[in-house]
Amino acid sequence: MIHDAAALVLEVAVRALLAPGVLATRWLLPPAPCGDKTSDVPASGRSPLVAAKVILDEIFFMSEVLLARFVKAADRERLRSEIGDALAFFDEAGWLADPAGYYPQPPALEPRALVSASSFGRTYRHLTFASEFEPHPDEPGGDRWHARAANRTGHVWLLQHPGPPRPWLVCLHGYRTGSPLTGFFQFSPRWLHETLGLNLALPVLPLHGPRASGWRSGEGLFSGEILDLVHLKAQGVWDLRRLLAWLRARDGMPVGVYGLSLGGGIAALAAGLEPELACVIAGMPMVDVMGLVDRHVPTFIRELVERLGISFDQIGRLLRLVSPLSLTPRVTSDRLFIFGGVADRIVPTGQVRALWEHWDRPRIEWHGGTHTSFGIESKVGLLVAEALARTRMAAA
Repeated sequence: MIHDAAALVLEVAVRALLAPGVLATRWLLPPAPCGDKTSDVPASGRSPLVAAKVILDEIFFMSEVLLARFVKAADRERLRSEIGDALAFFDEAGWLADPAGYYPQPPALEPRALVSASSFGRTYRHLTFASEFEPHPDEPGGDRWHARAANRTGHVWLLQHPGPPRPWLVCLHGYRTGSPLTGFFQFSPRWLHETLGLNLALPVLPLHGPRASGWRSGEGLFSGEILDLVHLKAQGVWDLRRLLAWLRARDGMPVGVYGLSLGGGIAALAAGLEPELACVIAGMPMVDVMGLVDRHVPTFIRELVERLGISFDQIGRLLRLVSPLSLTPRVTSDRLFIFGGVADRIVPTGQVRALWEHWDRPRIEWHGGTHTSFGIESKVGLLVAEALARTRMAAA
């Protein structure tokens, strides 16, 4: 135990020494092309307020550099073998050519428990259920994923009005969150639930909150374990589809989905599988992991990884399986909505615009802030209100 603690301290110290160089590459060197320079994306403003918002994004990014868990160089042979085996497995099944086939229709959700709880004075209902998600038989990385015991239980925070049935809005949180407190902070129940009158369901994504397998929510998601990332998105969509069916069966009311960042990418995946969604709002959606790698991982590190035998081309082919850009939307364009930040330092504008193009250019809003400032951007609230009114989820 003492040896492990000393090793952790040493690793954090080494990362701290490297951090200034990583930060410099983000600001001094041009990023890899990722579609950001487009005439229809507004220019980012220059002001002390925008600078403060950018600093918050950079603090979040640097916390990942210092504290996130990553695979080791000693894992390279296993990773290389696993990625190659997975490509062969998915190709033989036909899923690389038709990713929609990778997502089976899940069974009905059976609640394990539905109990009252509270967080900082707000009462809600806590739904738990057995996820029942299983990687396909013999799927590479499946045994490792299934071994995470806490992740096999689904959790949902429910805010439901008494009286006549009302529409449900399923809110999908971002990376590193997943508790009732962070969920209520991100999705403002005082507005969505109390003012607009919606019922809210806030599911916990795999590896987050009470489903975490590390000391931080979301630990291991971007560790370099590529198959874990595939399985997280697959299970996230699986759990979401079961919840959607369960909510519809309760009272037959319309159900919409609103996702942020990682949750925005899961919401966008659902739009390619669930035609009956009343609306889909994808906020700052993570839709292309390789685009994030190009933006955030310095070139010298990518070249080092390639020399270790890990092919980014292969990783890109593999991750197409869980990208909403690989699925034709089954929700009509008038029920699709997107927003992004022009100064976002976490999810580049090119990611947001790529989904907009793929969805045949539905309603989109660009706010003037960053990834971490969305909650105080007035344009975000106006876009969400517009989406809910236009789709008759809430009154105008």
